[in-house]
Amino acid sequence: MPLGAKADSTPPAPPAGAGKEQRVTKQRRAVSAALDELDDFVSTQELYRILQNQGVSVSLATAYRILQSLADEGLVDVLRNGEGEAVYRRCAVTGHHHHLLCRNCGKAVEVEAPAVETWAARTAAEHGFTEVAHTVEIFGLCPDCTALKAAGRL
Repeated sequence: MPLGAKADSTPPAPPAGAGKEQRVTKQRRAVSAALDELDDFVSTQELYRILQNQGVSVSLATAYRILQSLADEGLVDVLRNGEGEAVYRRCAVTGHHHHLLCRNCGKAVEVEAPAVETWAARTAAEHGFTEVAHTVEIFGLCPDCTALKAAGRL
């Protein structure tokens, strides 16, 4: 799998209200609120530790189920980090977009990439593909981590 590719290429989640309706539990509200406070992508285990430190009673298995449910509903973005672990984030951009991700600190920047969209559509059409979807995640070092590396502190 290419670097930054998502593990699955499933089409976008159905619109809200389609499919199975999720109960809004205390744990679901807590997970959602914690995601609202975070700027960067977070693994389930990291989010679980945050919730535990806040005194929220939620099991790791429940945190996994809630995050997957939020991803299925299109309420959070999910991708695979450099180690292949699923990480989640509530993104400010609601439409199709991509991310720049720091391999060191996890900082994420949302980017629109019209050239990528044009290339993906053209490439799919050239090969006769329809109803295509794609993801592009670019991994590197953010400016702060680049400076730390240049100073020999990374």
